[in-house]
Amino acid sequence: MAYNHEIEARVREIVSEWDQVTFRKMFGGVVAMHNGNMLCGILDDFLILRIGQEAARAALEAPHVYPFDRNGRPMRAWVMVASEGFQDDATLNEWLRQAASFVAALPPK
Repeated sequence: MAYNHEIEARVREIVSEWDQVTFRKMFGGVVAMHNGNMLCGILDDFLILRIGQEAARAALEAPHVYPFDRNGRPMRAWVMVASEGFQDDATLNEWLRQAASFVAALPPK
């Protein structure tokens, strides 16, 4: 499965200044890790975000946001946002900061 390299470049530009963020190819896409925990990923033309169960439920009400389901079992703390849902950098930054806030509270791996 391919992933959108333009989205990757946009994500990298925003998180490049953040501490403890690394990137790794995984699941046919690329993921950003914070202290060893998955923060977000790019799969096809979607941004995959780890934002927590409550935030994910709320986010599903927004346009262009879908459950993250890779194998018939949706991952409750994750959402998929189609590229239409973060066309400008300010909106992309808001999504990434929401994920960073959730992942920062997790213990390092």
